[in-house]
Amino acid sequence: SLELIDFKNALEQFQNLVEKMIIQKTKESSGLYTKDDDEIDYEKFYTTTRTLFGSAVKDQDIQAFFRKVVSNLDERPEWLEIFGCFKGESDGVSSPSKESMVLLVSEKQQITHSVVKRKDVIKGIVKVPLLHLTVTASQKGVLTMFNKQRKSFFSYWFYFHQDTAWITGCDFLPNLKYVVAVTESTIILWDYKSKESKSDGFVIKPMKNCLLCVCTVTMADNLAKDTILMGDDKGYVYLLTITSDDFIMKQSKAEKESQFKVLDSESFDIPKRKLHDDWVGKVKYFSALKRFGSCSTDSINSFVLDDMKRLEDYLPVKEFSVPKGVNAFTYCGKAKVIVTGG
Repeated sequence: SLELIDFKNALEQFQNLVEKMIIQKTKESSGLYTKDDDEIDYEKFYTTTRTLFGSAVKDQDIQAFFRKVVSNLDERPEWLEIFGCFKGESDGVSSPSKESMVLLVSEKQQITHSVVKRKDVIKGIVKVPLLHLTVTASQKGVLTMFNKQRKSFFSYWFYFHQDTAWITGCDFLPNLKYVVAVTESTIILWDYKSKESKSDGFVIKPMKNCLLCVCTVTMADNLAKDTILMGDDKGYVYLLTITSDDFIMKQSKAEKESQFKVLDSESFDIPKRKLHDDWVGKVKYFSALKRFGSCSTDSINSFVLDDMKRLEDYLPVKEFSVPKGVNAFTYCGKAKVIVTGG
């Protein structure tokens, strides 16, 4: 508590210092300022900032902050820019005394196994705590399963022979034990447990709009099916339920160019509803709330949080708007708040 009070006092003094410096620099640019003993130059700014925050700030951050204020007096930088967010490389573990009193960054363990090739990027990372698994999907089609307990990797390269679309998101189906990934025109279901190289999963296609994101709806009421949510580039959110019977009843002959069996999208009942007037950036189901969320860069219908039934009954949904939209969101059960990032 005492540290928090001390920091708030130091922060208030720092903000007053910045305000005073901006006023001074503004007068200087208009020729109205007369130099006196209270003049704030870089040396005084550096000394005062170092006195207020001590070792929590670095010399280069102080210099960058000062330069940013002076170069553009109309755009005031956020106070937290005075603090560095990342540790540099070190031989040993950093001692607590060297940590920032504001932003603490824990030590990270790096996985050196390369799961993507050059000029490829990871588009989705999903943790499966109960099975000690981590799933990744790359933009160009590499699906990877990492087993933390066995410390082993298993990757599958999904070749797009007819579809040149990139993977845009992935998730894990806990009941069917499949990895689901979406591209701009297809839904991929990868059976990572399969030993058969030519029957590793299924592809659902064609999808009319470009799919941008996917998530699993976690429900324990039926172990023979999984439900997923998807968002597209037209503002639609889709609801798709997949059962184990679908893999038997709806599959067509495997295409020669593909190692995956094809499922016709027209054979599935896929309710969809237009919730946004722009791209759907993210969809997520919160089991604690029994609600789904979706966000978009749409400034009017930026974020939606409602029951899954709203995707089928078309009743009004709970939503709010944010200028320039929402790019990301999450829910904290302990604090009972939803946080959005624009």
